Amino acid sequence: MNDERQAIYTHGHHESVLRSHRRRTAEDSAGYLLPHLKAGSTVLDIGCGPGTITVDLADRVAPGSVTAVELTDDALSLARAEAQSRNVSNVAFVTSDVHKLDFPDDTFDVVHAHQVLQHVADPVQALREMRRVCVPAGIVAARDADYAGFIWFPRLPALDSWLDLYRRAARANGGEPDAGRRLLSWAIAAGFDDITPTGSMWSFATAETREWWGGMWADRILKSDLSRQLVDSGMATTSQLEEISAAWRAWAVAPDGGWRFRTAKSSVAHSD
Repeated sequence: MNDERQAIYTHGHHESVLRSHRRRTAEDSAGYLLPHLKAGSTVLDIGCGPGTITVDLADRVAPGSVTAVELTDDALSLARAEAQSRNVSNVAFVTSDVHKLDFPDDTFDVVHAHQVLQHVADPVQALREMRRVCVPAGIVAARDADYAGFIWFPRLPALDSWLDLYRRAARANGGEPDAGRRLLSWAIAAGFDDITPTGSMWSFATAETREWWGGMWADRILKSDLSRQLVDSGMATTSQLEEISAAWRAWAVAPDGGWRFRTAKSSVAHSD
């Protein structure tokens, strides 16, 4: 691993974070990739998190296989548990750094990363590595969020503060929270020339989805690694974070509330 290139993961793995990540599926988070998957394919899933997308991909390519990658074994244990709970056996688990993947050239038919590049120190190098381990004419696929593209109503001032603080913290950790709009540029810089850029959006506007999304962030701003980072760095006080948490809960119950979460420039990039 190349420790000099590592950024700090802003979110951490608190329950409030996993509550969000475990809700993700291949359908809602990698829908653009699914038409390209074939039975028998080999897939590398980088930054697999709790493994819900990973296991869905494994179901899609069986009897092929998925190799799930995380930076630490502790993080990887979450995906192992998900695969075991769903009785999925065609997933392997490997610790590796996306800046210097521990795989030979031309190993995988598909290399996938969901909301990973926003957290790494050198996204272009990461994409180069993803391309290196992908077979010629294979697919490198990346989807990422764009925090500056988040829009919501009612426009509560404390939520404006939340967005500003999150973006500042992510950049202080060496990441790029507005990664979505940069994916195409990064892919070109990494040497790809056959690129399919797309865009997608998550929406939280029903009473049920507002309650879930608002409640999750109300807890997350007080209890996750992000909270500790903001307070320890002096970017925010505990009382400010409590105000933001209260605003999330107020937004969640607003009868006219709505949220749009843009994941701009999801890309399918062919390796050759």
